[in-house]
Amino acid sequence: MLTFEEKLAIIESFPQLQRKNVSLGRVNFHYEESVFDKKIVVHHLHPNGNGFVYAGRLPEYDSDNKGMVNIRDYSADALRSLIQSSIYSLSDHTEADAECSTAEGERWIGPEKHILLLVHENDLWNVYTGLNLEASFESHEEAEQYMQEEGFTRM
Repeated sequence: MLTFEEKLAIIESFPQLQRKNVSLGRVNFHYEESVFDKKIVVHHLHPNGNGFVYAGRLPEYDSDNKGMVNIRDYSADALRSLIQSSIYSLSDHTEADAECSTAEGERWIGPEKHILLLVHENDLWNVYTGLNLEASFESHEEAEQYMQEEGFTRM
């Protein structure tokens, strides 16, 4: 389990989030550019390492009735991925979606519910985590093999 300080460092690496200190040493992080009424991405990160991230618009995550996912036992990579997905879900990303909505686009789900998008662009097969390019391959077979080796399956 990551410590409070480790989780805080990961969360603070997202410049689009604004820190808001709340009671009992807990911290919230807001995404002010949200196109929805929902602005809190990280809710009640506690010094004991417990906290929540908003995933109400992310069907691949098992969230509570408020759309929150408990991050107490999340790894660093899983936490980064969830926060990135949360911010993306609250963003005006119609341009990015249009770019990624080719007929060849495929969604893959992997360990700890990470979601990757495989897109055929400019003669390459690109793997994206949110808006970030993770890897590029010359063929669909190479990309598929990579995804499977990393524990991902097509959605």
